[in-house]
Amino acid sequence: MDFPSDSLSKAITAFGLDLYNEMNRSDTPQNIFSSPLSISCALSMVFMGAKGSSKTQMGQVLHFDRTTEGMRPAASERRLPAVLAEHQREIDPHCPVEGGINLQFKNLLSQLNNLGNGYQLNLANNLFAQTGYEFFQQYLTDVKEIYGATLQTLDFCNFTEDARQTINAVIDKQTQGKIKELFAPGVVTSQAVLVLANAIYFKATWQHQFDPKLTTEREFRLNENESKPVPTMHQKGRFKLGGVAGVDARILCLPYFGEVLSMMILLPNDISGLKQVEQAMSSENLARWAASENMEECPVEMYIPRFKLEKAFDLNLALQSLGMVDVFSETKANLSGMSPSNQLFLSKVIHKAYVEVNEVGTEAAAATGAVISGRSLVHYEQFVADHPFLFYIQHNPTNTTLFLGKFCSP
Repeated sequence: MDFPSDSLSKAITAFGLDLYNEMNRSDTPQNIFSSPLSISCALSMVFMGAKGSSKTQMGQVLHFDRTTEGMRPAASERRLPAVLAEHQREIDPHCPVEGGINLQFKNLLSQLNNLGNGYQLNLANNLFAQTGYEFFQQYLTDVKEIYGATLQTLDFCNFTEDARQTINAVIDKQTQGKIKELFAPGVVTSQAVLVLANAIYFKATWQHQFDPKLTTEREFRLNENESKPVPTMHQKGRFKLGGVAGVDARILCLPYFGEVLSMMILLPNDISGLKQVEQAMSSENLARWAASENMEECPVEMYIPRFKLEKAFDLNLALQSLGMVDVFSETKANLSGMSPSNQLFLSKVIHKAYVEVNEVGTEAAAATGAVISGRSLVHYEQFVADHPFLFYIQHNPTNTTLFLGKFCSP
């Protein structure tokens, strides 16, 4: 293919950081957790059917305009699956496919759906539309072919509560019961026309598991004046550790089983140093900090809090603040690549993500253990995550940011 394999990954990370900054505007410190991959993937389904300024704004917010082939297919990609080839032959002029982005997503999702034993990654993308709207069959076929998503029609106008419960039941099933009640009562209104429901559930086994017997209550320092006891995991071993250029912080790599995915922890050296790390975060800096030449494998003694985060966000305002305005407007939205109706607009984008960080990971996975022989002469670097830190989970072969979060309030 003519595009760099990391162009989509850079776009996802850049978009994820933009969203993180929008979510982080509260004066009160709060945990943040989201999946840039999942949200990008879901919004791409809408992007595929957008035209005019709606499409331009979405492309800019999703950073597709910065990718090499984000807005048009490369010449070498024109040998496409039959379902996409129809577009290239312009049989259906209403719904052109951006081959570059869509084929990158198709390839990435294929890899993520085959992570192997020790991983549980459930990505659920769904479009729900008001009954009575006509959609181009080719659009529906492509959404299913590329993103594994289906469009379902519901009667929001007359049966609002039934529609809400139906959506929640679908997501509950797709995430194997881990994400319930995606839409709280009152969130979906009778005016809804097109609802994007997007959820992701992740659980994995560490490459080097923590011994539960070594987990103890330790103080987590919320700030200079307050602390709170939390169950804290402990282990010694050889791990990749690096400094963060230009910032008083360090980065630790905790690989999951098979090292296909890793959790990267960005820990400020100072209790109040999180803001400095946040201000320095960019897709380029994250890549630089996590690069192999910046990280050295060395003996590390670490203390990491055990935690579980489940966060839900209404993304409408955040996305509009970033510049994705027209697609939410009844008068300006142009989704004519999706439907011949000129009244279609995006009503609601809700995202919910769940992560669990514990000693083992997935209970059903086979246990793997590493025996570390303690020598008194070995010097262990201390990595004590007892104050607010940032973390992200990446797919190592593609450097794609699956999740991005902040842990500051146990």
